[in-house]
Order: sequence, then C-alpha cells, then structure tokens
Amino acid sequence: MMGGPSENPELRAFLESLHYGELLSGTVTAIERFGVCRGAGRWPRPPSLPRRGFITIPELSWRRIEAASDVVQVGQRLSCEFLQFDTWNLEARLSLRATQPDPFQAFADGIAVGQKLHGQITKLVPFGVFVQVADGIGGLVHLRELTWTRGKAPSDVVQVGDEVTVVVTEIDRERRSLALSRRQGSSDHR
Repeated sequence: MMGGPSENPELRAFLESLHYGELLSGTVTAIERFGVCRGAGRWPRPPSLPRRGFITIPELSWRRIEAASDVVQVGQRLSCEFLQFDTWNLEARLSLRATQPDPFQAFADGIAVGQKLHGQITKLVPFGVFVQVADGIGGLVHLRELTWTRGKAPSDVVQVGDEVTVVVTEIDRERRSLALSRRQGSSDHR
C-alpha cells in the first residue's frame, strides 16, 4: 500500500473530486465493533482505487444505539453523505444520519423554556438523572434541580423507570441537549 495521496496522483485526484455532503450509495459488506463497512456502489472513482467506506456507530443514527446491527444489516443498500477521506485506511468516512432529519431539532421546535414535560428516568449518575421526554429524546435533571433537600444522592430520591414531571430550563440546539428541573415541575419538597 502506498504511503499517502501525495505519492499517488490518481488517489490525490480522486480525493479532490469528493466533496463534503456528497451523496454516495453502496452496500453494507461487514458490521464491525466500531461501525459499518460499505463496499461497491455509485461513487466516483478511478477503477484502480478501492471503493470502501466506513460509518462509525455515532454516524449511523441520531438515536443512541448499542450496536450497528440495530440500524443496518449486511447486504443492505445505503445512501450516505461523504464526510472526509481517511488517507491512512484509504476509505471514505460516511454518515447515514446526515441523510435523515434530526429528531432533536424537530422536538425543540415544539417546546419552550418553562414548559412542563412528562418523562421516564432512564439513568442515574452522581450529578443527576437522565429523563426520556419523547421517543429518543432525553435531558438531564441536575442534582440541584432534582430535589429540594440538599445532600441527597439521586438514588435516595428516584429510581430508573420512575415517571416524573419536569420543566425545561434550557434548550441547547448545538449540543442537542435539554436541561430539565424536577423541582420546578413538582410541588413535592422531598
């Protein structure tokens, strides 16, 4: 394998022909621990260059997923957006989620700071709890917004699976995150 695009004019020309956001299609050839490999498809390339793409787990879906097989299967045809060319592995880095609307942004369009939401606690962490307020949409209730009583651990107040009412205190579209308050959503002073 050659050292890089500067040593291979054909490869350099190919790399320069691809543009961020360009749509490339192909077939899933393998599912690996860190993502999905795609092979032959409709993408521009000189015949002597490999047609290999890789989609990392985070680029498969807007949702948090445990494994690539939750979203795609070997043999499935996909259209993905080109992100960048990995010259070390001679493969295109691709994004499947970039071809789909971001559900967080659509959800954020329909809510406002101060709005009450109902949700289910999905995770306890030392600094608070995560609450799912819609399908695939969650937010953090910081420990200081969890209870009126200081010094309590999250597990002293709630458990995973509990249904809670929360108030939206911040919507961060760039980070795709919600800050929530259980204290403001309830008159319960526990």
